[in-house]
Formats: sequence, structure tokens, C-alpha cells
Amino acid sequence: MKKIFPEKFLWGGATAANQIEGGWKEGNKGLSIADVLPGGKERLKRLKEPGFTFEIDNETYTYPNHEAIDFYHRYKEDIALFAEMGFKAFRMSIAWTRIFPNGTESEPNEEGLAFYDRVFDELHKYGIEPVVTISHYEMPLTLVKEYGGWRSRELVTFFERYAKAIFHRYKDKVKYWMTFNEINGALHFPMMSMGFVPKKEEKYQELFQAFHHQFVASSLAVKACRDIIPDAKIGCMILAAPVYPYDCHPENVMYALQEERLFNYFCADVQVRGEYPAFMQRFFAEHNVILDIREGDLSLLKEHTVDYIGLSYYMSITQKKDKTEQEKVPRNILEGVKNPFLKASDWGWEIDPTGLRIILNRLYDRYQVPLFVVENGLGAYDKVEEDGSINDDYRIEYLRSHIEAMREAMEDGVELMGYTTWGCIDLVSASTGEFSKRYGFIYVDKHDDGSGTLERKKKKSFFWYKHVIATNGEEL
Repeated sequence: MKKIFPEKFLWGGATAANQIEGGWKEGNKGLSIADVLPGGKERLKRLKEPGFTFEIDNETYTYPNHEAIDFYHRYKEDIALFAEMGFKAFRMSIAWTRIFPNGTESEPNEEGLAFYDRVFDELHKYGIEPVVTISHYEMPLTLVKEYGGWRSRELVTFFERYAKAIFHRYKDKVKYWMTFNEINGALHFPMMSMGFVPKKEEKYQELFQAFHHQFVASSLAVKACRDIIPDAKIGCMILAAPVYPYDCHPENVMYALQEERLFNYFCADVQVRGEYPAFMQRFFAEHNVILDIREGDLSLLKEHTVDYIGLSYYMSITQKKDKTEQEKVPRNILEGVKNPFLKASDWGWEIDPTGLRIILNRLYDRYQVPLFVVENGLGAYDKVEEDGSINDDYRIEYLRSHIEAMREAMEDGVELMGYTTWGCIDLVSASTGEFSKRYGFIYVDKHDDGSGTLERKKKKSFFWYKHVIATNGEEL
């Protein structure tokens, strides 16, 4: 077989600080949004309701992010397991509240900076490149309570200060960066990334003004990164999902096109092309959105565009203009209708490896910049057998089919930098706050009721992925 994946392809795994670290009060860390997110399947529903209280209520809810899988204390053990698999890269995030506990301080917290020094040093000991997300679904709670989250222009200043602090500190240790995780995910669940649920009557105005503030902050971070670490690569990161029309009725085709442009291209256009796309003019007019764009904002966006697009891929979306409640996909966070040609995961996420090839082609055709699949994986129930083995063949088949889709996309001419599977070690699910929704090659003995020893076990997929990396994707 002809070699497709380049020699320096970044094989690895991906996590987020708030979903693995724990140590929620250690090292002078401040409270973040993630620290007040309750566990359980109703998490997303509660986060979509205006009036969410940012308080900890231990009598009513559990808070699995507080301990998570205790990477804060066990990072050496976990990184050694990543190295055993042969990881070339580890995508992780920095917890904003470890660096600026309230987000408003003028000087960073040394204990937090030192923790990530230790993590990066441990990764480099094994030749693993850190790929760092600056903001991944958590932000200082003070910025939410006192400023209203990203509604406020003042967060641009706080974010720039935070970005500059970590660029200066880690300029010799981190060469791959991304600004905001799944920035377009706020179209469906803004609480985790923006820090608020828009009021119904002001939904679009508040939401898109917050997007503008994030775009400005992202551009300032790109500028700072290039000034401080000239040899670094800094990208944006989007939740990518091709949108299919339910059928060939022109109205459904048009509806799917509009959904795809808003979901997949709006945020990427601003961050990669450096300007608001033309199709948003009509959208803003129809939804009475008038953005407060300050002098210099548009030139800043144009001058400081990203080097690459990081993307997560879990599912495609099938859309129908006039859908009924019965036609919607149960528990699908992106609110499409059921695709009759696809099977779904235990959590109702439709499985579509060809959709990955499709969206990679669409994104590369549109932007002509390198792409990096920084999240892809299967959340599933795993069973530990009596002999201690975990035979997750379903996960192997899922990942194999998606790697094959990437290989096809590269044959199509797509430039792909790497592949980091989501939740390479079991972690707290962002959408449900569960441990039972497992993604990892490494099983963590931790359960939804809080019980467990935190012992790590290698699943069957651990050895499979180790072989994939060793053969550079030639043997799946």
C-alpha cells in the first residue's frame, strides 16, 4: 500500500483540563464554570436554561469535575502510558483559573504555571509534542458573575493577558496552540464557552456580540503568539459536522446549506479568512443583530488569521426544514433529524466515518490551510471482564473506519497535520458529566456515583492504537 500519512504526522490523544485534572482547589486555583457544572444526563438541559445558578449545591448534585480522574497528581503515570502507545502528540488544555484564579489579576499564579511546566517537561521526556488549547469549555467564574461572561468586551483584555502570560512562560516548550475549543459550539450550548445563556428575546444579539469579542481576543492571541514564539503554529478549533439535506426537496437542500454555512463556516471564515462572510449580512438583518464593532477590530481580524484549523468530528447532521419532535435524533446535541442510513452510539450520536472525509474535503476546499483532527472518538459503556480485560472492539472498529476516512481525504488532496483521538484516557464527559461514557484506550476505575480506585487499565484498543502509530497508519 502506498504510504499516505507523512513521517511527522502527529498521532496521539486529546483531553481537556477540566475533564481530567481534578485538584479543583489545589495550587491556588480559582473556581471556573466547570467547577459548578453538575453531573448527570440532565447537565446540558440545565445549561441551556436561562437562570442557571453558578453555585455549588452538594445536597442536590454531584460535581465530577472536582476530582475528575486526578491527572493533577497522576500525570506522570498517565503520560508514561501515552508514551507506551507511541504518542507523537498530546492535545491538552491549560486551565485559565490555574494561571489567573479570578481572571482579573495583573500577575499570573506561579503555582499554576509551575504545574504545567512539570507536565510539559514530562511530555518532552518521551518526545511527545504538547498541543495546547488556551480556553477549553472553562473560564474563571468571577468573569461570569461580575462581567456576564463573553457578553463583556472587558474579557478581551483579560484573555489577552492570560494568553501572553502562557506564551512567555512556555515559549520553549509548546509549538502548537489553539485559541478557543469548538468555538462554534456556542450556537448550541453557549454556557460552557461563553459563560451565559442568552435571554430568549435577546438571543442572537447577545450571542453574536459575544462571538465578536471572542474573535477579537483570538486575533490578539494569534498576534501575541507570533510576536513571542515566531516558530509556533496557532490555530482555531471548530466542532465540524457536514450537514446533509434529509432528501432532495429543494427547500430541504437550501435549509441544510444555510445550517452548514452558519455552523461549519461562520467562525472559521472570520478566523481563517479574516472577515465576516457575506451570508451573515442577511442573517444579522433577519435577526435584528447590530454588532458593536470598535475601530480597528476588522483590520485586526484580517491581519492576524490562524495557521491551521483544528477540528473535532463525532457525527454528521441531517436536516429537514419542517421537522417534528418525533423525527429528531434522540439525545443528539446538534438537533438534526434521524438519518435512516446510519447507526448510533449508546448516547444517540450517529456514526458516520464517510462524513469525516466529506467535511475534511469541504473545509480544505474552502480554506486551503492545514487541517488537524484534534478530537474524534466513541463514547461507550465498557465492561471489565473477570480476568481484568476490556474488549472494546466496537471502539477499534469506530476509530479504524475514521482513520480510513482520513486516509481517503488525504488521497483526495487534503493536507492533514495529525490525529488526536478524544478522551485517550477515560474522563468526565463534557455533555453529560458522566464517567460511564467512556472514550479511552485507558480505563479509569471511577464511576458515576463517585466510587472507584482511580486505577488505570489498558483496554484492547490500547494495543491496537499502539500498532497503528508504530506503522504510521499503514496497518489498521
